[in-house]
Amino acid sequence: MSKPALRGRDAYRHFLTIPTRWMDNDVYGHINNVVYYSYFDTVVNEYLLRQGVLDFGASDVIGLVVETQCNYFESIAFPDRVEAGLRVSKVGTSSVRYEIGLFREGSDSPAAQGHFVHVYVDRETRRPKPLSQAWRAALNALEPVAA
Repeated sequence: MSKPALRGRDAYRHFLTIPTRWMDNDVYGHINNVVYYSYFDTVVNEYLLRQGVLDFGASDVIGLVVETQCNYFESIAFPDRVEAGLRVSKVGTSSVRYEIGLFREGSDSPAAQGHFVHVYVDRETRRPKPLSQAWRAALNALEPVAA
């Protein structure tokens, strides 16, 4: 299976620096693969919270992950700092594909990149709910700049 082309920093619209922790390392001396997904989740939710469209306790809409993928290109290990880049490649009626690049602090080449697809649903019924204009505005700000 071939890996996708690497996307540099300029492909992403929002960045969050995430410190690694000693406990993130596995017995092989690098960050365990499952931790990369927590970095994905962290940058997505941090962005949504700061944009004011998501409130974990009170929002009538919640996001459910329906698809994930990660490609690994080089190891990250404690005490590295990760710079997580975020962009949106597709916005549907109630779904969003977030694309994330994980860079070692100061590196122009990603150590990993991948995506999450979230479907936004009503908190109570768990049925898909169309994204509001506020959500769409926050998501549109993450769309890649046309080359």
